Amino acid sequence: MVDPSRSSLIRARTTTGERLTERLLLACGLLSVLTTAAIVGVLLLETLEFFSEVSLAQFFGDTQWTPLFADKHFGIWPLVAGTLLTSAIAIAVALPFGLLAAVYLAEFARPGVRRVLKPTLELLAGVPTIVYGYFALVALTPLLQRLIPELAGFNALSPGLAMGIMIIPMISSLSEDAIHAVPRTLREAAYALGASRLQTIFRIVLPTAMSGIAASVVLAVSRAVGETMIVAIAAGQQPRLTADPRVPVETMTAYIVQVGLGDTPTGTLEYRTIFAVGAALFLMTFVINLASQRLARRFRGAYG
Repeated sequence: MVDPSRSSLIRARTTTGERLTERLLLACGLLSVLTTAAIVGVLLLETLEFFSEVSLAQFFGDTQWTPLFADKHFGIWPLVAGTLLTSAIAIAVALPFGLLAAVYLAEFARPGVRRVLKPTLELLAGVPTIVYGYFALVALTPLLQRLIPELAGFNALSPGLAMGIMIIPMISSLSEDAIHAVPRTLREAAYALGASRLQTIFRIVLPTAMSGIAASVVLAVSRAVGETMIVAIAAGQQPRLTADPRVPVETMTAYIVQVGLGDTPTGTLEYRTIFAVGAALFLMTFVINLASQRLARRFRGAYG
């Protein structure tokens, strides 16, 4: 027979342990929230200081970005153009290869092949980005210059391709999980109606898994937009408003690195430009994430 006093002691210890665990988890959650709030607060304060000296008309109306020159211009669009150009090249590479790899792994690969191929593909995500940067500079660029003689030594094409290779595992892995989660009964129903295997994949499976696929693509876009080392090494540091991938460009993250590692004095207008650029980058990724959530809800509603 269990001693009532011992049973009460065990319950008291269990309750105390549960309370400590709950408070520890709460503290971890609050720490992440406070850290995010502190980052946003610092970014907002420094950005407001920047806009106390530079008008919104200059920031959004000018087409030149030369805050470190004697003739200063504060138009953000050249940096935005460089960021979007390299990101678009990366997605153009990663989306078809990543999605086709996901379809193969989920629908065609044997279990043994899938167990080997999927972790091998995901190893690409573990390669340091600085390695991709130097790979783009010393390997991709010379190779592409043989095919495109007018390609500059620093350009948007090489880092865009390197970023595309880097984010392929993000699209393939998440999309494969989404495709694999589609119920088998949907496939069997399609086969029973006379659909072929390819028709079932492209008309039934992929639309059903579209919310997960869309989420993987948006995460990959956010990763490409926020990439720093690859573009800082291989894209050049020449902000220009262009859609030509053959010429040097500068992205928003590369400019932040340029000023952060340079000799710009803290507290100056030139130094505060990195916070203005960071705020613009934050808003871009925030809008992308909002769009991804709406897109995911839309596909869930359509196919869920």
